[in-house]
Amino acid sequence: MESFLVALGVVFVAELGDKTQLVILGLAARRRAGPVVVGALVAYAFTQGLSVAAGGALGAMLPERAVAVGAGLLFLGFAAWTLREREEAGEEALPRAGSAVLSVAIAVAVAELGDKTMLATAALAARQDPLPTWAGATTGIALAGLAAVALGRLLGARLPERAVRLVSAGLFAAFGLLLLAQAVGAG
Repeated sequence: MESFLVALGVVFVAELGDKTQLVILGLAARRRAGPVVVGALVAYAFTQGLSVAAGGALGAMLPERAVAVGAGLLFLGFAAWTLREREEAGEEALPRAGSAVLSVAIAVAVAELGDKTMLATAALAARQDPLPTWAGATTGIALAGLAAVALGRLLGARLPERAVRLVSAGLFAAFGLLLLAQAVGAG
């Protein structure tokens, strides 16, 4: 139980205000909450599981620069994709639930790759029981993500869709450029 609670607390606090939480906020502002929540939970379970599996060796196994460049390019792609989305209102403009869940899961997983919460989970898993560490870390990050969904839905209901789409695209582009800048600086 201690491994669960430690992981939950560490990861929850580490995720507050993190780029992944901001990505979820932006997605929730322009999409239905259900696919955003499901996609985020799938991504969180996957990324925290990856962290636990990799343990303390994660940093040594993956070249940080390559991950940052790949993630940066993907975020720029998400920005372009967001700008190209149709502005039409109504159900016909919404993606199928499965594709919405998948796109959210991919965006959240990419945002989370190599993030401080993954590194914190890996470090905890190197010293603690892996299963409760994974469960605690996944619960902690999910709670932070659910708060972002709630805030995104609240803001999204009050803002014009075009403004939300432009801000979301801007956030994706900013994170992409930030990751690319970090990769260039690391080399």
